[in-house]
Amino acid sequence: MKITVNGTARETAAPTLAALLIEMDLGMAKVATALNEGFVPAPQRAATPLADGDRVEIVAPRQGG
Repeated sequence: MKITVNGTARETAAPTLAALLIEMDLGMAKVATALNEGFVPAPQRAATPLADGDRVEIVAPRQGG
């Protein structure tokens, strides 16, 4: 299926948001995720299905001041 990740088109076979993170080698990373502009908490990613045309945002925390 075709989805958009951080503004870039991407093909994936991942059925869930958690599977997408694993596919992108981010399975163990501390990141924030959103699906179609809605925040998805880490415990809900495995139960959050992906569909063709979805928009995913993945944001890593930054340190600094």
